[in-house]
Amino acid sequence: MPHIENQGVRIHYRVVGDGPPLVLQHGSSMKSMLWDVCGYVDALKADYRLILIDARGHGESDKPHDRAAYRWPISVTDVLAVLDAIDSPQAIYWGYSWGGALGFALAKQAPDRIAALIVGGSHAEATDFGTRLRGVDGRDPEAFVVAYETNILGERMPEQARARVLASDTQALAAFMQDRPSYEDILPNLKMPCLLYAGDRDQAFLKTRSTAQRIPHAVFVTLQGLNHAAAFIQSDRVLPHVTDFLEAQRFPPRI
Repeated sequence: MPHIENQGVRIHYRVVGDGPPLVLQHGSSMKSMLWDVCGYVDALKADYRLILIDARGHGESDKPHDRAAYRWPISVTDVLAVLDAIDSPQAIYWGYSWGGALGFALAKQAPDRIAALIVGGSHAEATDFGTRLRGVDGRDPEAFVVAYETNILGERMPEQARARVLASDTQALAAFMQDRPSYEDILPNLKMPCLLYAGDRDQAFLKTRSTAQRIPHAVFVTLQGLNHAAAFIQSDRVLPHVTDFLEAQRFPPRI
């Protein structure tokens, strides 16, 4: 399996399909394989060169327990290192939840590397996720999951997802959870095409919509009746909006 090493941490990635490069970046406590499980990869691989990255602390990437290894926004350099490794000077970027927040950090630090920005269930406002988990170090997986659901998600995870997180390296996940700065200052000046979406039962819905309203010409989609988890799992509700958006950009066969 391909890996790159960035600042002493090995980052796992996969490349699937052919066409314009499209990064798929998962959310916290998830892994890249969930894009396959939920049907995104099969739906997109005929038209796009999909670049699926396991964030540090997740999936097949290294999982250090030192909080310094996750200092925000170090994962921006992980994504850029993967793009460099596959000789892709620019890519479409699609991130969900934490992955969406990382998209705004990328848009600030390396806007020329992003051909279009797609963000699901996330926003550009500052967050205090690390502060909310203070005192929870992940040594007790059940305590971590309860704190994560209560203090960050605001909802109980689906049972399969809950079991997956309980079986993960929760010390790495606890270290991964960091406070994030605001990226609201960049919104009026974003030049790349942008699509944002969220379920209207997601606690991030209002902030995601507000973020979209401050980006010139951004498209915002409300997914009626869906909470945070469902707006990722139910790819049949998401993909039509994303594929219509991408087709409207008329990307050439190769970026």
